[in-house]
Amino acid sequence: MGQKLLKILLAIGVVIVIVIIVAVWMVWKRPLKVDAMFSRMALGKIGFEKTTVATPEGKMTVWVGGSGPCMVLLHGAGDQAGTWARMAGPLVDEYRVVIPDLPGHWKSDPKNGPLGIDQIFSGLEAVMETTCAGENAILVGNSLGAWISMLYAREHPDRVARLVAINGGAIKEENPAVNIYPSTREEARETMKGLMGPATPPVPDFVLDDVIRHAQVGPAGRMAQTVDEMEAYLLDGRLDEVTVPVELVWGDADGLLTLEYAQRLLDGLPRARLHTVHGCGHVPQRECPDKTLEVMQTALAMEPVVLDGSDEVPTAEEAEP
Repeated sequence: MGQKLLKILLAIGVVIVIVIIVAVWMVWKRPLKVDAMFSRMALGKIGFEKTTVATPEGKMTVWVGGSGPCMVLLHGAGDQAGTWARMAGPLVDEYRVVIPDLPGHWKSDPKNGPLGIDQIFSGLEAVMETTCAGENAILVGNSLGAWISMLYAREHPDRVARLVAINGGAIKEENPAVNIYPSTREEARETMKGLMGPATPPVPDFVLDDVIRHAQVGPAGRMAQTVDEMEAYLLDGRLDEVTVPVELVWGDADGLLTLEYAQRLLDGLPRARLHTVHGCGHVPQRECPDKTLEVMQTALAMEPVVLDGSDEVPTAEEAEP
């Protein structure tokens, strides 16, 4: 009996050691994957349920929680639904919040091959038809998510009550100061500096290594294979075709899409306001979730800008709470 118990304890010990080794390896070699796993667990803990939506590209993973008017949160290129975990909790008290993994990202199809804007757009259309059917939704998008939201609002203005564009839009940045496809640690270090606010701690080298890997083989790298097709999905000179109310929520330390880019959007959109999130970078919902949530809620509490020009559009400084 004693020898049998000893063998069982040894077996359990071996399993524990293996689990620890795998966990350490994952954190060291795949830190972005580990971060995604924990952020998605956080969505589950605050009451979100995971489901799937059928799209022309295959199945799309979608998290749904709360009750009330439909609000759809769309992440940026290379990101996933968990990016909203630190903002989503308070939102479910007021909205039915829908958070998809965009097509080609994390658990959503297609898993391989070039990834185009048309595929991502068709995924959003499927989500809207399935989860917000018959409703005018509030679309909230960061970076790529803001771009896709503007395209959707242009095509389906009757389905969008309000659009919140967070550090993103449907116009071209001719000379980006940040290299989003780094190939060395030093390049990756400069990339992360450009994307984050000055108070955010430096990114460790082992994370930079994973940033490089994702830039090459992840969703953003797959999107780079379709860059020649993207011109057709830009609205330079045509922003006036987006007639829904737009709240531009901007991390003012963003070195990729700067406040100058935001001002170009503001100048072209007929019903827009600009609100800054001070000291935050390109992905403020991750970096400064509390400040970003406060700015967004303040913006949505305001009456939307109307088309007759009677509303004064505030500057970034005036809009900052």
